Amino acid sequence: MNTTPSPRFDSVQCLGARGLHRMAWVEWGDAANPKVLVCAHGLSRQGRDFDTLAQALAADYRVVCPDVVGRGRSDWLQDPMGYAIPAYVADMVTLLARLNAKELHWVGTSMGGLIGLSLAALPNTPIRKLVLNDVGPKIEFEALERIGEYLGDPVHWDTLDEAADALWAVSQSFGPHTREQWLALTRPQLMADGTGFKPHYDPRLAIPFNAVTPQIAAAGEAMLWQMYDQIQCPTLVIRGAVSDLLSAETALQMTQRGPRARLHEVAGVGHAPMLVQPDQVEAVRSFLLGP
Repeated sequence: MNTTPSPRFDSVQCLGARGLHRMAWVEWGDAANPKVLVCAHGLSRQGRDFDTLAQALAADYRVVCPDVVGRGRSDWLQDPMGYAIPAYVADMVTLLARLNAKELHWVGTSMGGLIGLSLAALPNTPIRKLVLNDVGPKIEFEALERIGEYLGDPVHWDTLDEAADALWAVSQSFGPHTREQWLALTRPQLMADGTGFKPHYDPRLAIPFNAVTPQIAAAGEAMLWQMYDQIQCPTLVIRGAVSDLLSAETALQMTQRGPRARLHEVAGVGHAPMLVQPDQVEAVRSFLLGP
């Protein structure tokens, strides 16, 4: 008998600067469960990254994994400068209103963590527990430069295996994965283009991303620390032990100020742990379901 939970797919209309756009999500577990877990992905990823984690938690939560606008099954924006954290936060508020969540927990990887941090800092936030996966108020600029080297490149792959190999070449910091695990993470990243595949995100994401200067990053860091200090819910910071985006120093600071986060480091992984391996899943599960 197959007891693996099945995903459901839905979407919601959100308001942006140029009109309405559709944000899609995949969800797992009982749709009537008042305990909702939102899992938000990284910059060029999509909600299916969390399939393994969602299946592990579907008995305890209604697990909702959105495709942030411009990625996955969601619409692409007319104006690429709309690809920014404040706009993503507004979209998530629309999603949360649709879900009518009474008790909300949040897991965010990289960009998804910044969205969660921003939401958790708001007065009257619904977030009761927060997991920040390899991200914090200070983001090392060298890591942004590394990501910018491949983000939005016009690429085409003839086969799934070719795409998987190419994506692995720029993703080895995610840590060890079996071929089966990596193919599962790769498939939702692809969009058929008639003769093969291309990335399943708007390549114009690179426009606002590459416009970030060290000065803009420094101003953003000051604002994010101010927001982090407003967070009151229990917080877990997961850090890849060799991450180039979240430094050990920043992670330590996050345990000493604001919500005084609990820190869990993952050996042999950089930016960012994909929450697929059993030890990573258990770290999230034990925090969310613990006292």
